[in-house]
This record gives sequence, structure tokens and C-alpha cells, in this order.
Amino acid sequence: MGAARNEMLNGFSTDPLTLTQWVLVQQQKEAPHARGNLSILLNAICVACKFVDSAVRRAGLSDLLGLAGTGNIQGEDQKKLDIVANEVFINVLRRSGQCSVLVSEEIDDEIIIEGGGEYSVVFDPLDGSSNIDCGVSIGTIYGIYKKEKTEAPSVSNVLKRGRELVGAGYCLYGSSCSMVLSVGKQPAHFTLDPSLGEFVLTSAHMRVPEAGRIYSINEGNSSLWADAISRYVQECKSPSNGKLPMSLRYVGSMVADVHRTLLYGGIFMYPADRKATQGKLRLLYEAC
Repeated sequence: MGAARNEMLNGFSTDPLTLTQWVLVQQQKEAPHARGNLSILLNAICVACKFVDSAVRRAGLSDLLGLAGTGNIQGEDQKKLDIVANEVFINVLRRSGQCSVLVSEEIDDEIIIEGGGEYSVVFDPLDGSSNIDCGVSIGTIYGIYKKEKTEAPSVSNVLKRGRELVGAGYCLYGSSCSMVLSVGKQPAHFTLDPSLGEFVLTSAHMRVPEAGRIYSINEGNSSLWADAISRYVQECKSPSNGKLPMSLRYVGSMVADVHRTLLYGGIFMYPADRKATQGKLRLLYEAC
């Protein structure tokens, strides 16, 4: 009774674990001689995500809805919030003192920070921004690389294999603000507590359920799919083994679709097709 009372009182946890505290604990376990630089960097990312979450929620009141009249390197129309989120991330990460290279989906070239720290960050500051104006969940995606001491700051610092990431995650802006983060092991799930202004641990070990009833794909592109993809999706809808059919759920914001898949199981797909022969998900941002 006493332990339960310590953990929960009138519906409130009395033992919250913040993201910053969690990272420090993980570093002490995995790298007892670490200097805390990664913690500083992740705290900076948290600050940027909190700012973007606030901007998303106030967008309709602050004239931040609609197009900005510009496009990004991928040829996509930029929304006003795209530009705000991008500038916030660049400024916060630069000021953290931990980064030497920043690569954003919203700008053409890498940003080199002279005299910066040992980390390089790749990020999509606002994924799914085509859904901003209608209030659908959107998010931020980021990956963190650590450069070798002998490496000069350059774009080559981030053109590495995914297994070389020292940290990666996303932040979902929806009915709640969720941060999912991995620093080399199973991802942990944090939820922003507005009353504390902190991301608080929700689940220390996220794992995709082995069986899921949801498939997520843009069926509007079905006429362009390869035959193998068409057959697989048809099997999802009408299983030949007599199992119940899967349900289609597709938000169109990758962070939202991936977050649901992590929680409920199933599969998220955005395959190459005859129009996009190399696929649409960018390895440097979405797939990190």
C-alpha cells in the first residue's frame, strides 16, 4: 500500500522521471565516464520540441497557418510553421555548444559550426506539415551522430550507416506531445506534462506488438505499385489463411503513422512505385 501510494496519489504520479534524468541514468549505466554532453544536446532538442509544440497549438491564433510561398530542397511547398520549426531547431542546437554539423530537410546545404562540439544532428523539423491546417498530428524527426576526434566538421559526418547513430527519435504533436527516443537500446516513450513543462517517462521499453491488425499505406498510389506490393496489400485485406482482415489506417504524417504502429502493431509502408522509383522516405531523416 505504501509503495503504491508513493507512486500514485489522486491520479498523479509522485515519482516522475523526466527525460533529462532518464538520459543521465542511462549514461551512468552505459558510459560511467561520460561528460554529459549528450544529455545537454538532448535537453536542447527537448527545448526545441516544446517550442514547436507550443507554436503548433497557437498556429491558428498567431497567423502561422498556410503556405510561406517558398519550397524546400525536396521540392515541397513550405508552410509557415516549417520555417519557424527549422529556425528554432537550428538556433537551439547551435547554442547548445554540442554540435559541429546540422543537416535539415528544409535547407539545401549543411550548416557547419566552427568550434562546435562532437555531435552532428540530422532532422526534419516538421514532418507531415501538409496536415498542419486541418489539425492532424504532425511531428519532428531527428538523428544524432558522434564524429571522431580526427574528423573535420563536414557533411560526411552524417553520411554514415544507421547503426552508427548514438541517438534517434521523434516528437509527436497531437492530442498530447510525445517524445520517443532511443540511445542505442529499446526506445523509451515520454509525454510532455504541461504543468511541469517536462517530458515525463511513460514507457521505458517500447516494443512493437508481435501481432497487429492495422496496415498503413497510401492506397491512392495503388495503380503505381509493383505487383508484389499489390499482392501483399490484398492479402492484408483478404487473408488467404482464413484470418480476419487487417484494418487500413493512414494519417499521411509519418510520425503519427509510425507512432501508432509502435503502440498497436501492424505495418507502415511507403514503397517505391513507378512515379517515385527510389521511394519517398528519405534515409537521412525519416528512416534514421
